[in-house]
Amino acid sequence: MNLTLKLLSVALLGAEWVLWLLVALSVISFAVMFERLWYFTSTRVEFDPLLADLRERLGKRDIAGARSALETKSAIEAQVIVAGLQAADRGAVAIGQAMVGAKARARLQLERNLAFLGTLGNNAPFVGLFGTVIGVIKAFHDLSSKKGQGPEVVMGSLSEALIATAVGLLVAIPAVVGFNYFQRQVRTRVARTDAAAHAVLSLLEGEGHKPAVAIESK
Repeated sequence: MNLTLKLLSVALLGAEWVLWLLVALSVISFAVMFERLWYFTSTRVEFDPLLADLRERLGKRDIAGARSALETKSAIEAQVIVAGLQAADRGAVAIGQAMVGAKARARLQLERNLAFLGTLGNNAPFVGLFGTVIGVIKAFHDLSSKKGQGPEVVMGSLSEALIATAVGLLVAIPAVVGFNYFQRQVRTRVARTDAAAHAVLSLLEGEGHKPAVAIESK
């Protein structure tokens, strides 16, 4: 009984607090999307010219020059290659392991806060539906406690309840779009990193290094 009364007291607050919660979550999700967009834009690199320059320098065995050219770049493709070149004097196995570790760290940077967007996109409609249920409960409670005053008594609560579902969808849709877009960006960057890593390993193995460990794309 006490639990029922507590739940009823929450329901009687109406759906307004759910709407404010959704607005707050929406603001956070847009902040995450803007931050991720800035990150991916600021760390973008022209991959084909980078790979061509890398092949040219390593073809001339200019490892120091390749490192110097890449260390000024913030792209994860460059960071992973630099990590491998720093281990060039220890053989291809060490180079491969260094790049595997660097790629794992870089992927964490790429995927930062994306779980929030995915979770919000999947669950914001349910939060809105929760607000709708609360609004309907409040509307029926108002109707039963104010008999004889007409349907206008519950119209406000019902409209607020329906708005909660709509707002939940409006919050979820941009979050899902942003999540899918950034996940595609992550896959693209990781694939480019793998291509660059394999190029480095093939060039350095051609210089007589031992066979390297594989750079798996996940």
